[in-house]
Amino acid sequence: MRILICGGAGYIGSHLARELSTQSAYEIIIIDNLSKGHLMSIPNGIIFEKADVRDKKALDRIFFKYKPDAVMNFCGSISVGESVNDPLEYYENNVVGTIYLLQAMIKHNVKYFIFSSSAAIFGNTKEIPITDDTQPEPISPYADTKFSIEKILAWSENAYGLKYVCLRYFNACGAHESGDIGEDHDPETHLIPLILQVALGQRDSISIFGDDYETKDGTCVRDYIHVTDIATAHIKALDYLIRENKSESFNLGSGEGYTVKEVINAAINITGHPIPDIVEARRAGDPAILIAESTRAEQILGWKRKYDTIESIVASAWKYHKTHANGYDN
Repeated sequence: MRILICGGAGYIGSHLARELSTQSAYEIIIIDNLSKGHLMSIPNGIIFEKADVRDKKALDRIFFKYKPDAVMNFCGSISVGESVNDPLEYYENNVVGTIYLLQAMIKHNVKYFIFSSSAAIFGNTKEIPITDDTQPEPISPYADTKFSIEKILAWSENAYGLKYVCLRYFNACGAHESGDIGEDHDPETHLIPLILQVALGQRDSISIFGDDYETKDGTCVRDYIHVTDIATAHIKALDYLIRENKSESFNLGSGEGYTVKEVINAAINITGHPIPDIVEARRAGDPAILIAESTRAEQILGWKRKYDTIESIVASAWKYHKTHANGYDN
């Protein structure tokens, strides 16, 4: 099968490409505008086209040239704060870009679509852990773009026969077991890379935003799902689509999560470096606990996390960051 990975030079897309490239059943084509992605993250021998999903002519050319059998989309912008400050940019990139991609699929008779959604669509739900059937209530433009696309996909199945899987998760983290590729965002906003920057001497301390929550140590609890486990879920979702020809949505979660202090302590143990923390005021809108369970993915897809401890996740991230202190610019 020919798989078109949109955003395949980005963090999650590049790990998916790495996993798919080890299986002879797939031929991979990557498109990426490189606004956030990195050419160095793409495995050797994989077809790459620099293109933006908002460029209809480029999409038409690529679909005509390569004739993909399935499409996976990782092109979405991902910062909640950015989306609040510039919602129109987020709706254009995330929603309009996906619409153009779906239009190209329909024009070129491509049936299967895997969408990298987000558990952020559930908002500040009181249902913890979040189940596959929790009612979405997005509270940011970013989350709303993800939920909007999920609704567009449902209507598109009804109108055009498109089959899709939506995968919803919170914090993608960690790095490939080889240490060759990992997380490199500019600016970096994710907790684990920020903590490891302290271990690398690139920042003096890590901020903890509130230590008086009703959790085991007073700090927020969050889900952390290893990027390779997320990649594996996408492959299993594709297999499911081909086998069952049915659309579905799945949560990818740990069901338990980890506190901020637990992540920091894991990093101290893994790196052997002191990691000073500074407790600051709570951030507005931060729930005490945000975790999801993944019963449906486990039962239907047969998905199971390989990296099921915070120590294994942090260790993989450290393997990348200690040899790529400045990301791919090393």
